[in-house]
Amino acid sequence: MTEQTGGSLKSLRRTNQERVLRLLLKNGAMHRAEIARQIDVSRATVSTIVNEMLERGVLVPVEVPTAGALDGRIREQVAISRRAGVAAGLDFTLDRVAVHISDLEHHELASHSVRVPADATASERMEAAALLLFGSLQEHGLGQDDLVGLGVGVPGQVSTVSGVVGPSLPGQPWAGINVRSMFAERFGQPTLVDNNTRLEAMAEYLWGAGRQASTMLYVSLTSGIGAALVTGGTLYRGALGGAGEFGHVSVDFDGPACPCGNRGCLVQKAGSPAILQLVRPLLGADVGIGEVIAAAQEGDRACLGVLADVGAAVGHALVNVCNLLDPGRIIVGGPITALGDIVLDPIRAAISRRAMQAVGSTTEVVRAEFEEATQAGARGGAALVLQEAPQLASVLRRLAG
Repeated sequence: MTEQTGGSLKSLRRTNQERVLRLLLKNGAMHRAEIARQIDVSRATVSTIVNEMLERGVLVPVEVPTAGALDGRIREQVAISRRAGVAAGLDFTLDRVAVHISDLEHHELASHSVRVPADATASERMEAAALLLFGSLQEHGLGQDDLVGLGVGVPGQVSTVSGVVGPSLPGQPWAGINVRSMFAERFGQPTLVDNNTRLEAMAEYLWGAGRQASTMLYVSLTSGIGAALVTGGTLYRGALGGAGEFGHVSVDFDGPACPCGNRGCLVQKAGSPAILQLVRPLLGADVGIGEVIAAAQEGDRACLGVLADVGAAVGHALVNVCNLLDPGRIIVGGPITALGDIVLDPIRAAISRRAMQAVGSTTEVVRAEFEEATQAGARGGAALVLQEAPQLASVLRRLAG
């Protein structure tokens, strides 16, 4: 009986430690009394937990002026130490891998990317990421043991149940692979995996154009067209992780067949390949999307017209999304948004003219702040660890003993 009681008390202590850490991860610095109130335990219990973790360096004291005080009094709060560990994000596109390392207060420590061959296998991409990550850690005197978690972004639908990546683009190296297990085994750390558009959205929500938005929709206009909804700081993934395939919303049911099996998909009108198909007869067979953007910036009327039509097509597709979800703020990313209002104004006009009046008149459409999508995805991967990793409080609690 004594052993069982002791075990129960020890388990309760661990649970309370993790509750304290989860609260501080979510809210930042807090006073002990407020911690006790929010997790509904005694102030004495919270003080004991806090004092133990202060001694071990997991928590640090933070002094802030007392609100309304005229005598300069300060009030001690506690926060998770920035030195208690780091979170890492990795993001993969067709030909690049990016890494972002953040401390536990979301301060950037390192942010790098390298090019990889377009035909590289999943294992080759992971090893390129490992070299980049470990090199970045060493720059700051850190090692693999300092990682508290890893957030990985890959193209395609990622099952929230199995962690397996579904089929996406032809030749997609991650299709059919359990990326979560693969990276957890390689790096020995808790790993979260998500679609990289959703990670870009998380970066915009925390540090970019989505700051302070209660609800926001992120749309990425690249070779594919993805979307991600963030509400109350939480990503919406759908029942199985398949939400956000905005490019495969049909905008013409009698249109050409799409490889996805649908007809007249938005990506066939507004994706980078569709843009290039329209302008190559004018600019040459080898023209890339960067050259199209440059030509539009120089006033090329054909390119300006094509890109305005792209904005209008995206805007018309967004009308139904706005009526259904009322996102409040729509953030548009991708290379062509470097043209600003040339692309964004047709989107705004379509929503204003065709959405329900209350929604159409209040929905903001703004450009993403992070121009480099791969780097934004890596930022979002680190943020995902700090926001959602269920094991993070457990990892930190073990540091507290």
